[in-house]
Amino acid sequence: MPNHIFGADMGEGYGIWKLGDEEGLIAHVDLAHIACGFHGADFMIMDEMTELAKSKNIRIGAHPSLPDRQGFGRREMAMTPEEFKNCMLYQVGALSGFLKLHGVEMHHIKPHGSAYGMCARDPALAKAVMEVCKLYNVAFVGMAGTEHDKAAKAAGVPFIGEYYADRDYTPEGKLVIGRHAPPRTVEQVREITTRALTQRKITTTNGSLIPLPEMDQVCVCVHSDTPGAVDLAIAVRDVVNEVNKSG
Repeated sequence: MPNHIFGADMGEGYGIWKLGDEEGLIAHVDLAHIACGFHGADFMIMDEMTELAKSKNIRIGAHPSLPDRQGFGRREMAMTPEEFKNCMLYQVGALSGFLKLHGVEMHHIKPHGSAYGMCARDPALAKAVMEVCKLYNVAFVGMAGTEHDKAAKAAGVPFIGEYYADRDYTPEGKLVIGRHAPPRTVEQVREITTRALTQRKITTTNGSLIPLPEMDQVCVCVHSDTPGAVDLAIAVRDVVNEVNKSG
């Protein structure tokens, strides 16, 4: 496996509504984080995305959310650790059926939106989702330097750390989880991704640079709902390939 990889949140449409160019985006990624129904996707989209990822030999992960379709999973809600675990388990179980249908293995779990942020801060919620990872014997994709990697280490779950090329970070290093993606040009994404992978620096909302949390392998992420996602993905793929080749 190369030092750095590239993943995308995908399959987040619903019914006849599609969110982004899935075929264009998946051509450039190593990991596909497939939505599981609570913020986006449905049984037809999950089936189609699994088949598409398999055809491209892309590793598939579950991308479960809080039950918040109207808010696209980006509004927080109070949950006990048991509720949170079962919310994740319900959705991962749904995707696992389509993986079994197509004869492929689940590679990882990556919570979506506010579910991701909540278990990055709350050790009880992080522990709860690791129980789901252990049940399926898969890795967890999340933010290094948070409760994500602490809980993964404690549970013996393989951890893959992320860097978001199309989202903002605060000067304190926190990911900004908003309803809409911030505007990004291809040049900006190329620049900040190169800086993150070569200098291990994160560009923040006030223009300052802070250290990227310690990670042996960085998984750069782009969202399918980001405007111009395919063009941004091409730029990220180029940077990841260049850095891996030089390293």
